Amino acid sequence: MAGNQSEAGRIISEAAQAEGAPGGPAKGSQSAQMQSELTRQRNFQRNFEKIAANVASKLVDAPDSITKEDAQAIHRAETRTSGGQRPQSGNLSSQVQHQASVNQGATSTSNTSASLDSTTQSQLDRQANFEDVAAKVGDKLASAPESISKEDADTLHSREHRAFGQTEKGGLAAQAQHQVSEPS
Repeated sequence: MAGNQSEAGRIISEAAQAEGAPGGPAKGSQSAQMQSELTRQRNFQRNFEKIAANVASKLVDAPDSITKEDAQAIHRAETRTSGGQRPQSGNLSSQVQHQASVNQGATSTSNTSASLDSTTQSQLDRQANFEDVAAKVGDKLASAPESISKEDADTLHSREHRAFGQTEKGGLAAQAQHQVSEPS
């Protein structure tokens, strides 16, 4: 990763020099935008590493303490770190999701919707709705960002807000909103 960062720094430096701005990149310039994106990705990576270390430790030392919130946190961090792509099966977030499901099933009398109170079921439904839309928009963002419509971005934003009470700065909904706001 350090090699990639130094390569990225070299490319940004060359872009800034080509722009001819004395004293570094000019605000809003291509090199400034590149630097901002690199910093954002580094922050996502650091956040992911912190969450992953915490959750992996719980998975090894106390798997029965893994919660749905742990699974959601690692899934969101992993998705952001990978640029909106869905995490591959068998990775840390899928293992944590599985363990959280096992733990949830162990604490309820039955692992069916009928055993959950309406508030809990409603929250789970909102999260599932968000995850469905996030998967579709995340795939579009990764493979064909120009195909994201304003409706896709608005729906994702709405579902994330309904599921979590807020939208995450720099999250998938924000990336989709940014993509549709850029001039073609």
